[in-house]
Order: sequence, then C-alpha cells, then structure tokens
Amino acid sequence: QVQLVESGGGLVQAGGSLRLSCAASGRTISTYAMGWFRQAPGKEREFVATISWSGGTTEYANSVKGRFTISRENAKNTVYLQMNSLKPEDTAVYYCARATVGRVTTVYYEYRYWGQGTQVTVSS
Repeated sequence: QVQLVESGGGLVQAGGSLRLSCAASGRTISTYAMGWFRQAPGKEREFVATISWSGGTTEYANSVKGRFTISRENAKNTVYLQMNSLKPEDTAVYYCARATVGRVTTVYYEYRYWGQGTQVTVSS
C-alpha cells in the first residue's frame, strides 16, 4: 500500500504562486511515474501534470503549460507542483497520484494510488 498526503494548498490572489507537495509513505514511489490531477466543483477530475520515475520526462495539460512545474525527489519520496501565475480557473481540489507505470501518463486509469487532495482557491 502507498499513502499519499498532499499539502501546500490555500487561498491566493490571481497572479500569485503556490507550491504543492505530495509525501508518500508505505511503499516506494521511486520506480513509478507520478501525477497531479484536479477537480473543480461540478466538473470531472482532469489531468494537470505527470513526471516519469526518473524525473527526466514531464508532461502538462495545455491549460497549465508554462505556468506549472512538476518535480520529484525520490530520496524523500516526495513530488511537487510549483504553480505560478495562478488564475481563478485554477481553483480546484488538487490530487497527487502514483501511476502503475514508470513512463509519463495522462490517463487516470493508469494511476493506482491517490491522495485525499488539497484545496487551491484563486481569487480574482
């Protein structure tokens, strides 16, 4: 089993920044891709960013490309999401997830373990 705990969410004004962290415990995440997804009220969960097991490859949703950066520290079993130039439409609950593969993946069904989520609210 893998437990994932997100932190770093909060309320920020448009144009501001937040850094989300995802700490894993239980089994290692170092050989698996990791991802961030988000879900806004009344909307389906959507892909945000993914990073390969080594950190060498990343992929982003078009809506966050150039503003968000995913990174990982395998020695600390932790994944991060740096969010800059935040917009009100970024408001959502953000979830960290561990994939079942080592390569990057944008599809939710290739993620097996999920955190409980952290709320990000961007005011205009």
